Amino acid sequence: MKVNTEWKDFEVIATGGGEKLERWGNVKLLRPDPQVIWPAKYDLKKENGLNAHYIRESTGGGHWEKLKNFPDEWQVGWRDLKFLIKPMGFKHTGLFPEQAVNWSKMIELIKNAKREIKVLNLFAYTGGATVACASAGASVVHIDAAKNMVERAKENLNISGLKDAHVRFIVEDCKKFVEREIRRGNKYDAIIMDPPSYGRGPSGEIWKIEESIFDFVSLCFEVLSDNPLFVLINSYTTGLQPTVMKNILQLNYEKFNKKFKSVEAYEVGLPTDENINLPCGASAICYN
Repeated sequence: MKVNTEWKDFEVIATGGGEKLERWGNVKLLRPDPQVIWPAKYDLKKENGLNAHYIRESTGGGHWEKLKNFPDEWQVGWRDLKFLIKPMGFKHTGLFPEQAVNWSKMIELIKNAKREIKVLNLFAYTGGATVACASAGASVVHIDAAKNMVERAKENLNISGLKDAHVRFIVEDCKKFVEREIRRGNKYDAIIMDPPSYGRGPSGEIWKIEESIFDFVSLCFEVLSDNPLFVLINSYTTGLQPTVMKNILQLNYEKFNKKFKSVEAYEVGLPTDENINLPCGASAICYN
């Protein structure tokens, strides 16, 4: 498992009973985590200074129970980058801090390439990877079907001091965008994707990651340049093991005759104050 230990504004304080207790800046949040199947060492709801607790509802979804005042939104920093945090529906905060593992790798690859790198970020959410790649000097095309998440990504870029970076934000279905880029003949040196486990396309077509991911990655390899830097897949879906994603990448770069020096896959996690690591999905990357 790979974890990033550079966070100062975020930490996992404690885990147990299907929940994780986190500190985001000066705000403490308690929210569900399906991976936490062990008991808590103490009653996490009684944590001193706990600001809010996300409570699941039997009918689906849930709500935040506010216990102590905190701002509607605030900033956290990683290295010299800034991100807006805002507790939202479905327990989300607008950022997946475990992805700092991948941000770090992408920044390193882009800086070491010493050439102009064009990145395509698919299912890009609030732009953690977009901001990271832009900070390293890459030009980025950021695609997500949710307009409010794309607006949040723009804010994250601005507060990180990167408003003049070469980033295009597009609200669109990722598959349809890639198909159009193929017709246009546009190419990218790096591709990032963090697809959902389940979803519906604009015409009602169903996306199930285990059934759809291979063909989608194949489609993306058609917009990869002849001198590719990396392709990265991330998934929180428990059924998609690291080796499965590694195989998907390897089979595709062999199929499309793309040369990569390395391909690796790994669990992604977060360190905790309990001296255990919290699993947060998996990633696979092929790179030069």
